Amino acid sequence: MPDHLLLSRRAALAGMAALPLAGCAGQMAMANPPPASAGAAPQPGLDALAQRGKRRFGSAIASIPGVAEAGSVQNPAYTAIIKAECGLVVPENEMKWQAVRPAPTVFDFARMDEIVRWAGANGLAVRGHTLLWHRPQWFPNWLNTHDFGANPVREAERILTEHIQTVIRRYKGVITSYDVVNEAIDHDRNAPIETSLSRAMGSPEAVLDLAFHTARAELPEAQLVYNDYMSWEPQHMKHCADVLRLLEGFRKRGTPVDALGIQSHIEIFAIDPATGVGPYAEREWRRFLDEVTGMGYRLLITEFDVKDKALPGNIALRDAKVADFARRYFEVMFEYADHLDDILAWGMVDRFSWLQGFEPARRADGKEVRGTPYGSDYQPKPLRSTLAAIFAAAS
Repeated sequence: MPDHLLLSRRAALAGMAALPLAGCAGQMAMANPPPASAGAAPQPGLDALAQRGKRRFGSAIASIPGVAEAGSVQNPAYTAIIKAECGLVVPENEMKWQAVRPAPTVFDFARMDEIVRWAGANGLAVRGHTLLWHRPQWFPNWLNTHDFGANPVREAERILTEHIQTVIRRYKGVITSYDVVNEAIDHDRNAPIETSLSRAMGSPEAVLDLAFHTARAELPEAQLVYNDYMSWEPQHMKHCADVLRLLEGFRKRGTPVDALGIQSHIEIFAIDPATGVGPYAEREWRRFLDEVTGMGYRLLITEFDVKDKALPGNIALRDAKVADFARRYFEVMFEYADHLDDILAWGMVDRFSWLQGFEPARRADGKEVRGTPYGSDYQPKPLRSTLAAIFAAAS
């Protein structure tokens, strides 16, 4: 698929095993493209405000050579917002196995290198995402079908160790915080998911532990993160319990995990008459955060955006409700400010958000999801103002 056909996050990744990185999260071709330039972002920027509270604000970004209309380092209007608002960036897809390891003996860092080069030239830090997305659908095809031979444990350990060492060593001195493992829970079994690697090594836990131990050996001082998609909606509480069991297992086995990355794709999936926004399980969410921090884990918000599916189409009303829902969420999260580190949005401009192409997030009225701090016209929205107020108050 050519680069100009920009894909949703999961649709893009599904095809990566068979071809070069074709797209990025939520990069969709849309009618009436926004202007090539936009007005200056409000000041102070979100990262400047976050740093008053000893943390950083950043965003996902892509590298899509030859495509100017994307949430990428190739888009000057988009990068102007990133430079004004962010202190760090994280690659959307460019570090995932499908992108950097198209074959067992081939590594391709061209697009990841471009993000690192651009970030360095503009004084931004870089987070690593991800050393292992432990789900078969996000493995490259060659890994799902790999023949592990007569000694499968040793071969699986070799493949995983080689991969993590190769990536970390390439960016040593640049990247000091990694999502080492991403989304490792089997939703049907409510336990760590089985993959070709886990079957070869004997258990999913053996794979996850090796990933973290390998990363720690390479980067003794780095922040090593387990990243997952939970947030405070009632339907996520069962998944939160699964994540707690995983985190407890890490502690019992001495696995060197420093922090939990909470993706925070928060969702207004229905209207709660009591609040006028989406239902949220505040008490249960606090209990979850108490458990996580009680085990000594730090917290990061790694992929923030808002799904506005249940809100009315009126833009002014919708933007106000999105901002209000986010305010409620961040007010709870900042009750844990002593444990909370970096905060990253999963994109800064609606037009390029992965939510536009993610089927469960699509609106019945066909309107654009308005879940990021900036509209498709590159102008700040009430959500941006809410983040600024929250960060300022936290300082």
